[in-house]
Amino acid sequence: MVQSRIYARNRALGYISNHIPLVTRYILRRKEHLIVTCVGKEFHTYGCKHFTLLSVSGMHADDITCLATDTFHVYTASANNIYAWRRGTELKHTYKGHDCTVHILLPFGAHLLSVDKSSTLKVWNIKDESLLLELNFSNNVFKITTLIHPNTYLNKILLGSEQGQLQLWNIKCMKMIYTFKGWQTSVTALEQAPAIDVAAIGLNDGRIILHNLKYDETIFELVQDWGPVISISFRTDGHPIMATGSFGGQIVFWNLEQRMVESQLCNAHEAAVTGLKYIPNEPLLVSSSSDNSLKLWIFDMADGAGRLLRIREGHAEPPTITRFYGNDGNYLLTAGGDSSLRLFSTITEILNKSLGRASFNRKASKKKGHSVADPLLMPPITELASEITREKEWCNIAATHSGLGVVTTWSSHLQKMGDLKLLPERFKGNYNASATSLCLTRCGNFVVIGYNTGHVDRFNIQSGIHRASYGDESGAHKGPIKGVMVDDLNQTLITAGRDATIKFWDFKPRKGITTARTILTLEESVEWIRHHNESSLVAIALENFDIVLMDVDTRRIVRHFQGHEGRVTDACFSPDSRWLITASMDCTIRTWDIPSSHLIDIFQVPEACISLNFSPTGEFLATAHVRNVGIFLWSNRLLYSHVSLKAITKDDTIPEMGLPGSSVEIEKGDEDDVIAAEPDYVSPDQLDDDLITMSAVAQSRWQNLLDIDIIKKRNKPKQPPKTLEAAPFFLPTIPSLQLRFDFSDVKTTENTETHIHSALQSLTSFGKYLQSTTNDFSLVIEKLKAMGPSDIDFEIQSLSLNESTAESLILQFMKMLHYMMERQTDFELSQAYLAVFLKWHATAISKNKTLRNYLRKIQKAQTRNWLTLREKLFYNLSVVQNFKKM
Repeated sequence: MVQSRIYARNRALGYISNHIPLVTRYILRRKEHLIVTCVGKEFHTYGCKHFTLLSVSGMHADDITCLATDTFHVYTASANNIYAWRRGTELKHTYKGHDCTVHILLPFGAHLLSVDKSSTLKVWNIKDESLLLELNFSNNVFKITTLIHPNTYLNKILLGSEQGQLQLWNIKCMKMIYTFKGWQTSVTALEQAPAIDVAAIGLNDGRIILHNLKYDETIFELVQDWGPVISISFRTDGHPIMATGSFGGQIVFWNLEQRMVESQLCNAHEAAVTGLKYIPNEPLLVSSSSDNSLKLWIFDMADGAGRLLRIREGHAEPPTITRFYGNDGNYLLTAGGDSSLRLFSTITEILNKSLGRASFNRKASKKKGHSVADPLLMPPITELASEITREKEWCNIAATHSGLGVVTTWSSHLQKMGDLKLLPERFKGNYNASATSLCLTRCGNFVVIGYNTGHVDRFNIQSGIHRASYGDESGAHKGPIKGVMVDDLNQTLITAGRDATIKFWDFKPRKGITTARTILTLEESVEWIRHHNESSLVAIALENFDIVLMDVDTRRIVRHFQGHEGRVTDACFSPDSRWLITASMDCTIRTWDIPSSHLIDIFQVPEACISLNFSPTGEFLATAHVRNVGIFLWSNRLLYSHVSLKAITKDDTIPEMGLPGSSVEIEKGDEDDVIAAEPDYVSPDQLDDDLITMSAVAQSRWQNLLDIDIIKKRNKPKQPPKTLEAAPFFLPTIPSLQLRFDFSDVKTTENTETHIHSALQSLTSFGKYLQSTTNDFSLVIEKLKAMGPSDIDFEIQSLSLNESTAESLILQFMKMLHYMMERQTDFELSQAYLAVFLKWHATAISKNKTLRNYLRKIQKAQTRNWLTLREKLFYNLSVVQNFKKM
């Protein structure tokens, strides 16, 4: 399978639960109840004490359709298969045999019962995975919707149907024992009551029937006003309370002794309460919903009502904006269709934070709490701007809302919505004006807002005071403002409009000046802009699906990227501003190399990406996708492996990649297709015949060759070291009044020098090798490169030690220098060797005609090399000077 060359799937953030009901299990060793919730193709296990995420299962091939637990296993059904997991992560058993999707599971002692969509019931042996028996029901006659095992009913199960009937079966002898006529409506929930022989039956019309199974008699009947009953749970700590959940998110608590409503939690969830479980023998109730939340309620109040004790929640609606917050890449700031603002930690889910939901009156909404629907809820957030400079002093986040001119302020430090709401005086009472773009300055003091009317205003975010307006009374642009940005020094404001113009303004407008300093006209209307302050680059999305890059310093369009086949939804720069990553409604995510203007990576995702952002550390790419309530992290391969990046053409195959799961994924399989095993590049000795090549020898080996004798003289000690005279073991003394030693027998050493006649001297190993070389001096040069400065100086001096071979050796050395100059390699070495050579042998050369003639040959080669080198140096200097003037 072809993969993205740059990005690898890492994990998903923000998934808590979905429409699959939660299940609980008790771990005796931990002395704690565990809560298992489904998040698509995986399930999460939470501890009840602190609501911490303990484990994430492996990814299933398809979405999980139901969950069940017993003492040892967690059972999941995915498509037609059933899986048994130990410790939440280890797959132990797989049960295959269903022809349709399995939607009901029930552990039953050593057996497991499963029901699929065609109402086929199968009984499995858990240990050996064998099928024990099979029962087939017709969906037209008895479509199974739920089943339970009544307490004390040996080998018996109770089945509820969509037709309203109930059947009691003995699965050991495969015999139907009894049929309950039902109540002419679908059975949506079944739960065993604490009393023996009694079951609670939830119906589609909102009725809850407490029925005695032994005598087939209804004990009493309750009616839920909120519609169908989809979940039921009984309290077992001595209070006769039954809880029921509805599709609207309400939880109703019934007093079974008084047969009436005890209390209600209106809008306990934003969606249907599909999971509802009382913790055995404790006043705790766990509820889950498809609104992506898990809540723990405690009943310790005087009136018996419940209050929220702990909560784990993500976005109830798919997030539309995701941005990394801070400089370390540890937090993601996200906003979703549920009008909430959240901070997700990329390190651990314990550090996830909720900044609340946008409200027209935050204090009034806070008093209503979680149990009442908020009529003051603001529309979803459409744009975000944040700055960390003054995060602990005042609000540091600004947000625009769909269809509203009001811009809300938020504090990441206090984790709440601010009290200030920014709106110019001209728009008060004008409900058609809406904020379309905004930007926070790097100093954290000002927020610049663009409106659909073409106006641009600047506010102080600390006080909410209006500070400036740009343009004339009709606005800064003709049409909606699609983007605003301010440079780091608060000198220039850049605005982009639907009128296909980019305008540059003084950040502090002068009196009487209502026009922009510079206006740049584009070929198409602007959709949005994204900027990278450190590099002064601005990415501008156009209506024709193209992206252009503008340089703020030169105020020119410097790059034009084409290729997307749908509306470009978002873009971001890599931290070093070398890449531009873009997302589009064509379900592709593309990475463009800015210096070369080439597309270097592309991959396709199942659902279109609507927002993306690159980590400040370059570690992750975060994406948000349509119809997904999670935030997805992609790892940057270039941080931990060598990847060969090449330009991608239109004919190349676009790889398809699934979205990451909740657990950290380790890429396997076709890794060799991505990480290219390229051989190490070895630079040739000469790149071009017209170039002069330097050597790779360290400067210390050749730079001081000419002054090596001075260096030796400077490093020579002032006095030679003296050897200690050996003293006898018993020192003799001279007879006298004073103690004196007798040194008459001590021998003194004198420095003697040994002179060897020059005729007896022989050549050095280097001299012999040089003398034997004819045309190719490359090996001789390598020997010189390996020597130190002192050795090189000695070898050059020793060329003339032997009078009989001095002329031939000096000529050979001159041929070696000419060889280096003709090859145009090791330029600085040849110059250093030549300087030392002339220092010691200039006199000998001047007296010999053959050597003088060859020296002129070396002079011509050296002059030719220097002219080439000088030409290249002067050309490069002129290019650099020209760039400095631009």
